[in-house]
Amino acid sequence: MTDPDHFIRTQTKIARPSLVPELKLHLATEIAPIWRATQNELDNAGVPPPYWAFCWPGGQALTRFLIDQPHWVKDKRVLDFAAGSGLSGIGAARMKAAHVTAAEIDAFAATAIKLNAKLNKAAVEIVTEDLVGRLDLGFDVVLAGDVCYERPMAERVFAWFEALADAGVTVLMGDPGRAYLPRRGLVEMARYMVPTSTELEDKDMRLTLIWRIGSGVEA
Repeated sequence: MTDPDHFIRTQTKIARPSLVPELKLHLATEIAPIWRATQNELDNAGVPPPYWAFCWPGGQALTRFLIDQPHWVKDKRVLDFAAGSGLSGIGAARMKAAHVTAAEIDAFAATAIKLNAKLNKAAVEIVTEDLVGRLDLGFDVVLAGDVCYERPMAERVFAWFEALADAGVTVLMGDPGRAYLPRRGLVEMARYMVPTSTELEDKDMRLTLIWRIGSGVEA
């Protein structure tokens, strides 16, 4: 398999997300080789779908929310679940979270998080195991962006989020209207218009909401 570190460094460009210009990431851009690569080319190189190389609207909006309202994560133990590029976890670390863990089962994403955290001088621990269903992790806050794009994952993950919320964990989601977002137990916290690419989405701006799972009590 292609070496993740070498692949990320050579196939992406350092760029700032449109909604979160305070941070910078290794991303696929229109001038990056990975942007022009076909999935067949990536498969032949041993590269799984590079979701980590794009700044999805849910993650951008969630990170904007944390930077605008840092009290949600300051001095808290934070999990960035299905972290992708690590943007939200990095944002939480920059907002003085006590400890940030980014969970990603994709080795390329895990490497991207490491490189992106270093780029932003943020301390982020990375775990590559499947944490879904565990209630003994000791986090105060769980962050999740763009996790409701497939029904099986959305149902499995949301049930876990509900259990975490019932146990007193603050669960915050960023979602741009994905089809499989459950409609129960959601408290709207904020909304943003996020610039996107029509190469990835069906429009160049997506209304993206920040939801809290369970209780609407302010932090």
